[in-house]
Amino acid sequence: MDILEIIKPENQVFCKTKLMTDATLSYCPGCGHGTAHNLTMEVIDEMGIVEDTIGVAPVGCSVLSYDFMDIDMTQAAHGRAPAVATGIARTWPEKYVFTYQGDGDLAAIGTAETIHACNRGENIVIIFINNGIYGMTGGQMAPTTLEGMRTSTSPYGREIENMGSPLKITELIANLPGVYYVTRQSVHTHKHVRKAKKAIRTAFENTRLKKGLSFVEIVSNCNSGWKMTPNESNIWMEEHMFPYFPLGDIKVDGKLK
Repeated sequence: MDILEIIKPENQVFCKTKLMTDATLSYCPGCGHGTAHNLTMEVIDEMGIVEDTIGVAPVGCSVLSYDFMDIDMTQAAHGRAPAVATGIARTWPEKYVFTYQGDGDLAAIGTAETIHACNRGENIVIIFINNGIYGMTGGQMAPTTLEGMRTSTSPYGREIENMGSPLKITELIANLPGVYYVTRQSVHTHKHVRKAKKAIRTAFENTRLKKGLSFVEIVSNCNSGWKMTPNESNIWMEEHMFPYFPLGDIKVDGKLK
C-alpha cells in the first residue's frame, strides 16, 4: 500500500494537542514532566475550556511550564502557587484554575500555602509531581526523599533519626474537609498514563461542579537526580517509590477510601 494512502485523517490514531507548544522541553530525557504536561493540556483541550483556564507555574524543574503550555499562565514565587491560585479563583470564580508543582515547591517551602488552600477548600486543581528529590537545583534531599535514598545533601542516605520520615503530604491533606478529590497516579507506562489522564479529567470536572479542591499527585522518576538511566529509574520507582507512595484514589466525592 502506498504511504500516501495510509496518511489520511481517518487513519490517525494519535495527534499532539494544539495546547502544547513547539518549544523544546527543558526536561531531561525520560522525565515524567513532559507526559504530565501533555495529559493536562489534552484534558483542557477535550473539555473545551482553554479560554477559561488559568495555570500557575512553580519554581523548580517545571518553572518554564508556561513556555510549553499554550494557555493563560502566571508565575508564582517559590511555594506560593496555591496562594496565587486562590486569588485568581476568587477574583474569577467562573475560571478553571490549576497549579503545577513539584515536591520541593509544594511540600517544602510551600507546605503552609498547600495545607491552608486545601483546608479552605478552594475551587482549584493542584497537580503535584513527586520525584523524591530536588531536581533543578542539584539533586538535594526533598521532603519526599525515601529512607536510605542518597542525594547530594544526604550522601549516606536519608536517616530517619536525624532527617525525619518522608512526608506523605497527599495523605495528610486528604484528611482536610475542604478537599473533595485526592488521587496518586504515575505516567511511566501506557496503562498508568490512561489512569493519570482520567484522574486529571476528574479533577477539572470537579472544578466545573464547584466541588472544592482536587489534588492529583503523580509519582515520577528523576533519572538524572537518581543517577540512573530512564529505564532503570522507572524500575527503581516501581520497586521503592510505589510501596511507600502507593498508587490509587485516596479520597473520592469528599470521602476517604
